[in-house]
Amino acid sequence: MRKAIAGLAAVIMFAIVVQFFLAGSGAFDTASVDEAFRPHRMLGYLIVLLSAVTTLIAASARVPGRLVGMTGLLVGLGIAQPVIAAIAKAFSDTDDSSTAGQLVFGLHAVNALVMMAVAVRILRLARELPTTPAPAAGPTPGPTR
Repeated sequence: MRKAIAGLAAVIMFAIVVQFFLAGSGAFDTASVDEAFRPHRMLGYLIVLLSAVTTLIAASARVPGRLVGMTGLLVGLGIAQPVIAAIAKAFSDTDDSSTAGQLVFGLHAVNALVMMAVAVRILRLARELPTTPAPAAGPTPGPTR
């Protein structure tokens, strides 16, 4: 399970890097905003799904609680992304030029950087896990007489 968690964390990290590329290419696309950012939006949903799968694997593998919590945090941060975008859009005028909307939308990029840092931490924690499972807790045999 350690390899699965580490592998998924690496995939999520790569997907977040691709997200930055897609956001940049969408920003300079001549198509409508909805169409220009569609790949960015779809990959974002996939990142949340991969994060949820990672959380389920971590929880079922009985890894340390800190690692399970970090994977859950990644899900929460991913869910926050479209919420931040919706709040920014609510602040914006019809031409999307509201200063308040732009400031709120800046949190979208900051949140993505936090997601990347959390994914890196998950990968490091997963790599530090022992490769063999810990012995089951139970009565320890006493000395034989």
